[in-house]
Amino acid sequence: MAQSLPKLSVERIGKGVTGACIALVAILVITLVAMVASRGISTFTVNGINFFDFLTGTEWNPHQLDENGQPTVGALPMITGSFAVTIFSTLLALPIAIGSAIFVVEIAPGFGRRVFQPLIELLTGIPSVVYGLIGLGVIVATTRDVAGMFGAGITGYGIFSGSIVLALMILPTVTSLSIDALAAVPNEYREGSYALGCTRWQTVWNVVLRSALPSLMTAVILGMTRAFGEALAVQMVIGNAAQMPDSLFTPAATLTSVLTMGMGNEAMGTVYNNVLWSLALLLMAMSLIFILIIHLIAHKGAKHRG
Repeated sequence: MAQSLPKLSVERIGKGVTGACIALVAILVITLVAMVASRGISTFTVNGINFFDFLTGTEWNPHQLDENGQPTVGALPMITGSFAVTIFSTLLALPIAIGSAIFVVEIAPGFGRRVFQPLIELLTGIPSVVYGLIGLGVIVATTRDVAGMFGAGITGYGIFSGSIVLALMILPTVTSLSIDALAAVPNEYREGSYALGCTRWQTVWNVVLRSALPSLMTAVILGMTRAFGEALAVQMVIGNAAQMPDSLFTPAATLTSVLTMGMGNEAMGTVYNNVLWSLALLLMAMSLIFILIIHLIAHKGAKHRG
């Protein structure tokens, strides 16, 4: 009994420490959500701006009043820009990520695991400002020069350049998660397919990819989450024009680019500052929706396997 008391004490201390960590994380999350929500809602409760006009308005000029005497704070241009660069970057990165994962897991696992996968994972540590500089010096300039060869006078800034930069940024994340998803498929599935006379590509397409689909969808949503919340790299190449984009090659803006440019320049409590907090609230809400989708996909995949 005497020897068991220290073990009980250590166990209680361990439970207390880990419980305190869980409580601290929960408090931080609740505080963060409550702070952003309280600031963001002030736009509609204190300043009297209509919520639907805020979401659907196409003009952004908080220092200018509209015919109703309210600031012109239509967020639709930034919402459109955020979704546009997120969707297009995902469409660019996804085929490359899936193809790379198939190569690493199914075609050349030795080379892929020893050389290719560490190289891809190394790219995740590159700061976003470096991607922005590459986009500014290479992608924007190349887009402008190529368009000039065809007589199109564009600046090179816009959704197209932002999508390419974001595709480069999310490619390592989506690729690494896709590799893990394909590697998690049991070998018995492949052996059963080969036993039925299927070729390697038939097995990959009809067995491996379908079995790993929930995990692959999770990889895609995580990549989209990072793309949606990226600020600095996108700000450097998209043009930062808070207007409805006419095409992929006209300057545009995203929620994050407007936030990073305006938050430090406005006094706390002003209408413009409250509107920026509303954009932050909208950005956080979309991130939470992405996370909820990930959990729903994971839950559905677990039920399908179980």
